Amino acid sequence: MYDLIVIGGGPAGLSACIYAGRGLLNTLLLEKQTFGGRIKDTELIRNYPGIEDITGDDLAHLFLKHAENTELIERMRGTVSKLEVMDDYFRVHTLRRGIYEAKTVILAMGTRERILGIPGEAQFSGFGVSYCATCDAELVKDKDVYIVGSGNVALESADFIAKFANSTTIISVHDTGIVDGDASTFKRLLNNPKIDFIYNAKVRSINGDEHVSSITIEVPDGVHTMDCEGVFMYVGSTPETEFLKDMGILNDQGYIEVDERMRTKIAGLYAAGDCTTTTLRQVIVAAADGAKAAVFAERYLRGDRR
Repeated sequence: MYDLIVIGGGPAGLSACIYAGRGLLNTLLLEKQTFGGRIKDTELIRNYPGIEDITGDDLAHLFLKHAENTELIERMRGTVSKLEVMDDYFRVHTLRRGIYEAKTVILAMGTRERILGIPGEAQFSGFGVSYCATCDAELVKDKDVYIVGSGNVALESADFIAKFANSTTIISVHDTGIVDGDASTFKRLLNNPKIDFIYNAKVRSINGDEHVSSITIEVPDGVHTMDCEGVFMYVGSTPETEFLKDMGILNDQGYIEVDERMRTKIAGLYAAGDCTTTTLRQVIVAAADGAKAAVFAERYLRGDRR
């Protein structure tokens, strides 16, 4: 019987472990993929206080190293398939790893890439369609590339991809000059001669035979097909919360509803980071959420149920 089980090993989950260790909670951290979360796929992070420039992989490593050096933290790879609420504890079911029990649980599963489902997207995934610049930028060296989306991840990825590609074109659904990302990053990209923007645009299809060879978009003056050899998709994310769908703690979009203390509607069950109904999905927010969840879980275990 653990004091706490943390499900998810991204910034929120690792931060929760650090604070759980400070509270001397016997803690199990479960992560189904890579400890560190999706920030590992980010080439450069420039907005984490105290660290002006750092790769996502390096920042994830710092988070993990700190958590590993914390007392009473056990970590394990495992996919959670079910969460059972018992009288005064929880049962966490995993695929192939068995069942674990804890007095409190923090949900910090994060999100995965959103799939638009446009023609050709699934067909060419891994054959010209990518969701990770740091993974696949070298594969588009000297090629013409399109990026779908204009949020921070899309803009930062375009900056990185442009170092390799012949040309990089960002497709934005907004009016001319409007993107979803930071103004400073947008300004930097506007000054890059290898980066261009198409506004008021929607992708209709991604085309090719065995590999991507063109992309079809709709703009106000009509539908156009342009040659390209790579399409990077950055159109938002989907919370990793499917195993919670019958627990009554999700909103209509599948995000976990929490209060200011990161509590769900179920006593002893907390959530943190991008899988919650947070208004800002950034590393610093996820880390803060994880800290709060662990602190209030520790207070709950001491009998403070306010």
